[in-house]
Amino acid sequence: MNEVRISTPQGAAASISLFGAHLMSWQSADGRERLFLSQRSALDGSAAIRGGVPVIFPQFATRGDGMRHGFARNATWRLVEQGNDWAELALAQTDLQRSHFQSWPRAFELRLRFALQDDTLTLRYTVRNTGPQDFSWAGALHTYFALTEFTAATLDGMPFTGALDDIRPATPALRLDTGAGTLLLEQQGFSEWVVWNPGAEGAAASADMDDGDYRRFVCIEPARVDKQVLPAGAEWTGLHTISLIP
Repeated sequence: MNEVRISTPQGAAASISLFGAHLMSWQSADGRERLFLSQRSALDGSAAIRGGVPVIFPQFATRGDGMRHGFARNATWRLVEQGNDWAELALAQTDLQRSHFQSWPRAFELRLRFALQDDTLTLRYTVRNTGPQDFSWAGALHTYFALTEFTAATLDGMPFTGALDDIRPATPALRLDTGAGTLLLEQQGFSEWVVWNPGAEGAAASADMDDGDYRRFVCIEPARVDKQVLPAGAEWTGLHTISLIP
């Protein structure tokens, strides 16, 4: 699987798979991995990757008649530009396999830019309607944060106690105590935060997850859960910024 790697002189590093424009790893400058990636996930392009940051487009979960969470996480993106500490990937209608094209016969372009700065990671997610007709879409950056222990972690001071599937209105920022440091999660442009963990039963039922993996992560994602119209020729941009608080 082709990967793009970026890093900073201070020691922060990230790797991005072209399959799904999927952020596989983000290490802060202290060398600690800040994202969870399942050891049972397929990494050969045969299925969506479990962990990291899956890119959701053009529908959230099953809120539509297309593929669950859309096709962007199962498509091969193009590397557009890259520097030492940043990279930008793109996906357009013409890049899609026939099966995906038939399910989404609309002209579009997605751009995802990853940038590192000290102990901050920024993802800029852009959706462009490049066709002559309006279309409706939903999307998210489904971020799996690594935890030392699920029940010991807190979000804005509140502990996690069981399986989660919460959708809450977007606020500018959240604070996640992972047990190995506190992360400040900031967003712009999205309409919701989604907080998710499958719990013990959900993990045991997932073929691409070890039974105990639910204890090692929580997903907190900036999202547009319900489809909204993007007019012909228009574009939308959302930002997801994650910073390690000293």
